[in-house]
Amino acid sequence: MAPDIDVRPSAVGQARTTVRGNVESMGAREAMPGASRDHPPLVVIANSQEWHTRSIESVLGPHGYAVLRAYTGKQLLDHCRSARPDIIIVDSDLPDMDGLDVCRTLRDDPILSKSTPILVTSPGHSSRQDRLAALRAGAWDYLGSALDDEELPLKLDTYVKAKFDADRVREESLLDQLTGLYSARGLARRARELGSLAFRHHEAFACVVLSPMVINAADELAAEEAIQAAVEQLAKALKDRSRVSDAAGRLGPTEFAIVTQGTDAAGALHLAERVTEGFPRAQQDDGIRIVAGYDVVANYHDSPIDPPEMLARASKAMHQSRITNNGKWIRRFEVGMPN
Repeated sequence: MAPDIDVRPSAVGQARTTVRGNVESMGAREAMPGASRDHPPLVVIANSQEWHTRSIESVLGPHGYAVLRAYTGKQLLDHCRSARPDIIIVDSDLPDMDGLDVCRTLRDDPILSKSTPILVTSPGHSSRQDRLAALRAGAWDYLGSALDDEELPLKLDTYVKAKFDADRVREESLLDQLTGLYSARGLARRARELGSLAFRHHEAFACVVLSPMVINAADELAAEEAIQAAVEQLAKALKDRSRVSDAAGRLGPTEFAIVTQGTDAAGALHLAERVTEGFPRAQQDDGIRIVAGYDVVANYHDSPIDPPEMLARASKAMHQSRITNNGKWIRRFEVGMPN
C-alpha cells in the first residue's frame, strides 16, 4: 500500500506547514511583501502510479522544487488544504475521483488561493477535447504522458512567478478581494489607528474574532459547501451589522474579525451576538456553528497592547471555543490559555 504522505525535503514541508498555520491562526500579523519567495516552491503531485510521480520529481528536484506526493483525490485535497502548495499536478485518472472533478473542487475551495496553478496530466494520448475540458475545469495546462524534461521546469517557473506576484499583490492590498472587507494587513493598519484614538481618549478597546465550523457534515463535499456558504453569510453580516466606526476584516480563509474603539467586555459580547444573529451558536448534531473569541482592554491608555497582538489573542480564544465542547460559543482571552 502506498504511504499517505511523502515529502521531499521533509524539513521544508513541515516548516512551511507550521509557518502557514501560525500565520492563519494568529491572523493579525502583517504579511511581508515577497514572503512567498522565502521557501522552495512546493508542488503536490497526485498520481496513483508511483513511477510517474518519481519521474516528475526527478525532473523538478534539481530545479529547486519540494515535492509532496498524493495517491488519491482525497489525499490531494487534504494535502492542499494543509500545505497550501505553489503548484498542483493532478492526474486525470485517480482511483477514487475523476481528476477534473478534483480540479473543480480545488478551484471552488475558499482555503486555496485562486492564483495557485493546477496542471492536469494524462496517462495516455490526449485529444483536443481533453485539453479543453481540463481548461474549463480550471486547469492552467494539460500535460500528456510524454513530458519534456527541459520544458516542464520552464513552464513551472513561469507559473510560480505568476503565483508569487499575485500573492504579493494580495498580501499588500488593504482590502480582501472576495469579501470587500479589510485584509489582514489592512485590518492591522486600521486597528492601530483605532487604538491610537482609544489611547488618546482613555477608552476601552476590543477585538472580536469569529469563524464558522461544521458539525458532523454528511460528507466532505457537503462540509465544503456549508463552510463556503457560511463564510459568505458571515462576511455579509459583518458589513451589514457592524458600526461605521468599527473595522471588520478577513484574517484567513474562514476567520473574520472586528476591531472596535470604546467597547468594553459586555459591548464586545453584544457586538458578537449582533453580528452572528441567525447563525447557530450552540453545539448541534449537524450543520454550521459559529465560534468566537475576543480580547478587551478596559482603558487602552493605561494598558496599551499592540492591536495585532490583541487580534492574535482573540483568535487564540476563538480556537479554544472551537476545540472545547462545553457549550460556550465565545470565549474571552485569558493569559495562560493553551494553544
